[in-house]
Amino acid sequence: MISLYLTDVHSPEARRRVRGTPPLILTPLHRAEWAHALGQHQFRGTLTAEQAQSAQAQFASDEVANLWRAVALPENAFELCADLARRYGPKFGMLTLDTLHVACALELKAGRFWTFDERQGKLAKAAGMKTA
Repeated sequence: MISLYLTDVHSPEARRRVRGTPPLILTPLHRAEWAHALGQHQFRGTLTAEQAQSAQAQFASDEVANLWRAVALPENAFELCADLARRYGPKFGMLTLDTLHVACALELKAGRFWTFDERQGKLAKAAGMKTA
């Protein structure tokens, strides 16, 4: 998500993926991660407050334009997250929030799981999701 709004090594691929797609799922978890990512970039000095505001404005504009489809966090997400951790944690060593993202995608029956995180991608694939 951050690669769509801030230029990094993944930005060209992220932008290619969203062209012509149906609205992308946006949960409260995504919103929290987005806010933290902007804050982290400001903390590290790679983003000014003005740049963060600009990125936030572009995100809000894209939401109005229906690039994002806001949905609630699935009720069973935390239980599935714990189950995925028990089944795949010893093999992949993923973090809680990464596993929660996969659990949400599974519960919401997302058609494809997009990530640039290797462990998160392995988990999604192991759990039966199509990845990109």
